[in-house]
Amino acid sequence: MSTAQHQDSISKRFTGVASSVLALATMFLVTAVAIQSAQAQSFTILYSFTNGSDGGQPYASLVKDSAGNLYGTTAVGGASGFGTVFKVDTTGKETVLYSFSGGADGANPWAGLVWGPARSLYGTTEAGGASGYGTVFKLSKTGKKTVLYNFTGTSDDGAYPFSRLIWDKAGNLYGTTYKGGASGYGSVFELSKSGKDKVLYSFAGGADGGNPYAGVVRDPAGNLYGTTFGIFGVDYGTVFKLNTAHKEKVLHAFSGGTDGGYPYYGGLVRDPAGNFYGTTSFGGANQYFGTVFKVSRAGKQTVLYSFTGGADGGQPNASVILDSKGNLYGTTVGGGASGHGTIFKLDRTGKETVLYSFTGGTDAAAPDADLLRDAAGNLYGTSIAGGTAGGGTVFKLTP
Repeated sequence: MSTAQHQDSISKRFTGVASSVLALATMFLVTAVAIQSAQAQSFTILYSFTNGSDGGQPYASLVKDSAGNLYGTTAVGGASGFGTVFKVDTTGKETVLYSFSGGADGANPWAGLVWGPARSLYGTTEAGGASGYGTVFKLSKTGKKTVLYNFTGTSDDGAYPFSRLIWDKAGNLYGTTYKGGASGYGSVFELSKSGKDKVLYSFAGGADGGNPYAGVVRDPAGNLYGTTFGIFGVDYGTVFKLNTAHKEKVLHAFSGGTDGGYPYYGGLVRDPAGNFYGTTSFGGANQYFGTVFKVSRAGKQTVLYSFTGGADGGQPNASVILDSKGNLYGTTVGGGASGHGTIFKLDRTGKETVLYSFTGGTDAAAPDADLLRDAAGNLYGTSIAGGTAGGGTVFKLTP
């Protein structure tokens, strides 16, 4: 499945419905929503993509090195049009570290990168590879790219990895595919240091969930936690736990009502007490605009905030990040003062503050990725639209 096909299959059925409502909400609710608005912020676009050889549509979150350089992926663009791995330095200079050809090396990296041994970068491509079902890859600090695994799309394998990877202490990688597996509804996989892939769980598309677009997180005991997006017309997604024996337990099944529905790219973040936080792109008290939620270790789900689609934002596709004080930070792809999305903060009492409203045009628009927060409290992120050439941006928000 190509990026264009994926955007048609998901965005038209889901984002299209929400965006039409978001447009109306921005017109009629922008003055009616009682929210906090942060004024003392400094917003900077560090780089604007052209959709050309430099890449375009960065759906992925960023990682940072000790020198302050940022690294990420674009889903399209590059030398062959199938996406890139890029670096943006502290002066805003962009360097394409690798351009995907769309063949055996992979195509369309939607997910962010993770650091690995010897300062190498690891990631996934949704498509391409030896069988066309996506890859896990490594990019060394010298720019050498290696395909570590090619997904085959068979019942013993997954297909179309969409998520960011995580490591364990033994050097194994974990992630998800949103299709494939024994029943075709996606999988959770482990990739060993030797490059051997093992499907830990195959979703059946029933009560256990289906189509996990987001990745997994790991607790100290080795249990994995994540979300499934759900199946249109059947269910609205789940929060799940996969124990070390690879037995799956649904901690919460979304109803599509006030509790939310369709948790999308955004996975979970875990606090020191073992609670999990995430977002849904749909549902909530205002039906279409999504939520920020909390799920306890026991599986109790609490909606921390329901978006209205107005000045406070709407449709948070990405996950949230957590600071040491328990505040959550995230983005919405729609809503805000101009209808092009927001950066928001949610404190421990559930009070939402819009830190920035995107205006579109040469400004950024439609942020679809998790944020990155540094020690000084600066927030970094990407948008899939906007910028001087319309191909998306890398941005920084300084408190």
